[in-house]
Amino acid sequence: MEKKLIYKMIRQCFQQYEHEASAEDYEKLYERIIEEQIKEEHIPLYELINDVIYEYLTN
Repeated sequence: MEKKLIYKMIRQCFQQYEHEASAEDYEKLYERIIEEQIKEEHIPLYELINDVIYEYLTN
């Protein structure tokens, strides 16, 4: 369930930036978000997702 939710949030974030990504990119981003969530438990999930997506798009 959580994976589907995170994928949906990633997709919504990409729509905000008018960008599309491959299934491979989604999986890499999902893994990165989970890693960050473990490290930074106090940061809300939506902020982590936005930060990771922004970093992905700007690099």
